[in-house]
Amino acid sequence: MISLDDIQDAKRRINGHIRRTPLAVSPSLSEICGASVSLKLENQQTTGSFKLRGATNAILSLNAAARKTGVAAASTGNHGRALAHAARAVGSRATICMSKLVPGNKVFEVHRLGADVRIIGSSQDDAQKEVERLAEEERFTILPPFDNPQIVAGQATIGIEILDDMPDVNTVLVPLSGGGLAAGVAAAIKSKHPHCKVIGVSMRCGAAMKASLDAGRPVEVEEFPSLADSLGGGIGLDNQFTFAMCRDLLDDIVLLSEAEIAAGILHAYQKEREIVEGAGAVGIAALLSEKIIRPAGPLVVVLSGRNIDMNLHRRVVNGEMDPFGGDK
Repeated sequence: MISLDDIQDAKRRINGHIRRTPLAVSPSLSEICGASVSLKLENQQTTGSFKLRGATNAILSLNAAARKTGVAAASTGNHGRALAHAARAVGSRATICMSKLVPGNKVFEVHRLGADVRIIGSSQDDAQKEVERLAEEERFTILPPFDNPQIVAGQATIGIEILDDMPDVNTVLVPLSGGGLAAGVAAAIKSKHPHCKVIGVSMRCGAAMKASLDAGRPVEVEEFPSLADSLGGGIGLDNQFTFAMCRDLLDDIVLLSEAEIAAGILHAYQKEREIVEGAGAVGIAALLSEKIIRPAGPLVVVLSGRNIDMNLHRRVVNGEMDPFGGDK
């Protein structure tokens, strides 16, 4: 378990390296839900997603020798972008392994930030195997996208900021993939406000953490193209941290169809004037689809990122609700 001291240490460490993002009231969602709803705008983070928090904390926790040798990670895009940014800021180098399912706009941004990019296989698990090979050959330090205490503690700083801005928060909706964000936010929130509900939200097809929790152990899942591409990938069969934390700390998990995720993207754009990727829109989508029964306010929805291909975004806001055919 990640302690409150770990989270506070991370908050001090990354201060000045990341943005403290706003918590903004949503009049439209508040009216729909009949309760106060606010949006934690991590889509406005420097690299376009919350991932910069964990990546920065992890990089700054390394000693000088490890930074000089370099770091490596598998990524569905946003962690790679964050790690490339954080590594470059301290004069280190990053090697990012991604599968063929990662959208081209995310691959381009990781390249642009100076990382060495490897496209490997058709799953996050394939990319992770390449990371492990490179770490053994090149002596890179592996900084995984979620199952790492410094990564989790960095993401958990979002929870501290939520509590600072809204001490009486009653429900938090957080995107759920490998669990770094959900576990971190839940650890922070419940350390100070144990009765607050923290609900993980994911896509219906390929929800690895939900499948693993249902099985009582980490399991592999098939990956599919999805509007919520950042939520794809497994949690690792040797998961050390996030599986147990999500099992013990999350109050519920909600799964969404592709059309429901598209509706979340559309609402964010039309009503909130925010561009969010599918993974960032799942909290809004859960409220719109009434998957959260009688949500108790004050309620916070974490908008985790904005790094959607803008051509895909245009298709969604123009009414294409299932671009990848995932609901068939």
